[in-house]
Amino acid sequence: MSGLRIAPVLRRLYPLAAFLGGFAWDALTIGQRIRVVDFWRLGAFLAGAAVLTLWLARREALGLTPPAGSATLRVRLAWLFWQAPYLLLQFFFGGIFSALFILYFKSSGHLGTWLTAAFLAALLVGNEFAGNRYGRRFTLTWALLALNTILLFNFALPHALGSLNPLWFYASTIAGVILTHSLHWLAPRRPGRIGPAWGLSALLMLAFSLDMIAPVPLVKRQLAVGQDFVLDSGRYAVQVERAAWWQWWRDQAGVVHVPAGGRLYGLSAVFAPLGVTADLEHRWEVRGPDGWRLVYRRPFTTTGGRDRGFRGYSWVLNPPPGDWRFIVATQDGRTIDILRLRVERGVPAASEVQVRVID
Repeated sequence: MSGLRIAPVLRRLYPLAAFLGGFAWDALTIGQRIRVVDFWRLGAFLAGAAVLTLWLARREALGLTPPAGSATLRVRLAWLFWQAPYLLLQFFFGGIFSALFILYFKSSGHLGTWLTAAFLAALLVGNEFAGNRYGRRFTLTWALLALNTILLFNFALPHALGSLNPLWFYASTIAGVILTHSLHWLAPRRPGRIGPAWGLSALLMLAFSLDMIAPVPLVKRQLAVGQDFVLDSGRYAVQVERAAWWQWWRDQAGVVHVPAGGRLYGLSAVFAPLGVTADLEHRWEVRGPDGWRLVYRRPFTTTGGRDRGFRGYSWVLNPPPGDWRFIVATQDGRTIDILRLRVERGVPAASEVQVRVID
């Protein structure tokens, strides 16, 4: 293949390579624990995106056009300078989307929140191929700027106030869209429409009310259900049944054998940033003829800052055979994680049992 044919292929593959590289970096550096420096970095990206959006609006209001002419070095440099705001805006949006996707992904624990994380992933991939559409389609730019602002504020406000009160989600969502609307009002000639940004904020609040928004800035750590729980020197240990060799994605088997009169224990570890107090709960539910029924609920409170997550445990006595759910959630009803299992009568084989430790 000649060099002339290779160049267009490389240009098409560059966004994908940049996306994979940036995503891998964020996956390794973000989400293990939430740090103040993460908020400062993402805040700088957001400020840069806001400034660039205003600059592009001003350039359009002045009626400036891209450089044209022969392919001289001067024209190429002028063209690069013209394209630079689009590339930088793409970089800032991509940096925010990548970090938020990692954080929301690590905080997701059920189908609704997985769908929200998948939506962020789609935006992250789409951003890599948006190119200079941001400057030509200002409605899209305002909508994405509002989404970035809202999601970042959803993270930052509970962290700053040390509270997971649902009120802060609604307050941060409104604050994010008002800030974006203010920037639209300040933009020369106010290009594009701001209505879709308000529509996005309304959709996010609806998703939150339907438990489709992960309870950020909490990050799930570990979940285990088993028998013979031991608390020794600050270490939680429980015997769990091994998953089949082909179920590589599971930490334990989906079937738990419990003898008559036995106890079934549930253990959890959830990370909360330093200074954030979280009111959590364990819920045990069993499926009946009319759907899921609550059997036991144990509330408890944790204060953030422990890297390995703050732990809790609970149990049910003599659980009847059937389908069960062990749920870790905030006390206002937002789900952190769910472990589904089937309880059967009997004693597990010794070769199928292993000890899980949460310390």
